[in-house]
Amino acid sequence: MLAQKKCVPCKGATALTREQAKEMLAQVSGWELSADGKNIRRHFKFHDFLSALAFVSKVGGVAEIEGHHPDIMLGWGYAECMMWTHDIGGLHENDFIMASKINALYS
Repeated sequence: MLAQKKCVPCKGATALTREQAKEMLAQVSGWELSADGKNIRRHFKFHDFLSALAFVSKVGGVAEIEGHHPDIMLGWGYAECMMWTHDIGGLHENDFIMASKINALYS
């Protein structure tokens, strides 16, 4: 289960292929793969701004622990998270680990 794993340093790794990313995507419900296969994103809905902000704060805490940070867009009643590994210019297992951990925060 991805949520139980830890993000690991990925210097020198290669990005997942689009097919590999599609396989991993099946493990993180609600997330979508970009057309170029280089990132994943999910839109989260909330009843108000403060709930969205509290969620983003929790995501930030997990990101610091894991050392792997999403791009986050925040607005009234929503937050959107996008994951990719900048160092390799695409997706790594770490991105799916974080997506799984973010999903757990939203549940």
